[in-house]
Amino acid sequence: MEFGVQFFPNIKPEEKSSAQYFEECLKLCELLDVYGYTHVRTVEHYFHVYGGYSPNPIVFLTAASQRTNKARLVTGAVLPVFNNPLKIAGEIGMLDGISNGRLEVGLARAFIPREFEAFKIDLGESVERFDEGVEQIAKLLENENVTCDGKFHSFENITSFPRPLQKPRPQFWTAALSTEESFEKAGRAGNWLMGIPIAGGKMKELLDIYRDAWITAGHPGNGRIMLAFFMFCHEDHDEAIRIARTQVDNYFISLVDSASGWTTGSVSNDYRNYDKILASLKKENLDTQIEKCSAWVGTPNELVEMIKDYDNQIGGFDDGSLQVNFTNMTYDHAEKSMKLFGETVIPRFK
Repeated sequence: MEFGVQFFPNIKPEEKSSAQYFEECLKLCELLDVYGYTHVRTVEHYFHVYGGYSPNPIVFLTAASQRTNKARLVTGAVLPVFNNPLKIAGEIGMLDGISNGRLEVGLARAFIPREFEAFKIDLGESVERFDEGVEQIAKLLENENVTCDGKFHSFENITSFPRPLQKPRPQFWTAALSTEESFEKAGRAGNWLMGIPIAGGKMKELLDIYRDAWITAGHPGNGRIMLAFFMFCHEDHDEAIRIARTQVDNYFISLVDSASGWTTGSVSNDYRNYDKILASLKKENLDTQIEKCSAWVGTPNELVEMIKDYDNQIGGFDDGSLQVNFTNMTYDHAEKSMKLFGETVIPRFK
């Protein structure tokens, strides 16, 4: 099992400026190689404090690539629905070169109604735009003189530059929350999987769908699974809970507010039961997240047991992608937590 760091900005400008937030994130990236973290990841979101500081993960990961020599750079995730595939392919090729071939490309459908409204894109086009976008990006990275006649984007005889350093292209990840079809499609396509266990529920069943689809499609091995967790490690249990509680609780307040469109009229067959998912997320807090093993908060020994228990519950996973400075966590707290986890927990899983 490997562990990396995920930066998911969920911060108000009056709490931290973008300059301060990114300075702190990049300083934390300098700890990755020293303490054995194997990836750094960030998101693409817009127009809300929930993720809004990161409208382009490529930009942040380019800066991060200069603070670590070993860690993989993972988009977590790029949203084809809001981007032209010609632009995405060029940016991927550029960062793959800058990082000397360390880029891995996570792709997602997006799920926040307000983002679709602002870009004037129908929620009902989500799946079609994702499928077409991923296919076109892959062709542009793998081939030269590419022609595509799509429903949303078309181009003729295009060679994307710079060409990716990795051949035939950087590895793709698919981000999936709760839709069985998304897990099956990722396995069938041979993409690695980004899962999000914050909602609890049937994660083992969903991961089994992914693994079965991977094997049925004839891909070697069982695929690769990355799951996202809150992580705060401290020598004192009570102090760990005290420091992390407000940050996790406020994270869910912000998440629910950003996606409130699902409870105020947004409807789409591409997002079945998202109103119910949002209603369940409204009830989440640090205690429920610890119970679901989605928040790793406590002493090193407690975290080791949490990780082992969850790994057994779901049939195994490969990468823990850790939110280490979630919401308004101070730099000092995040730094000490990362160092302690790197010194005392990561070695237990090597």
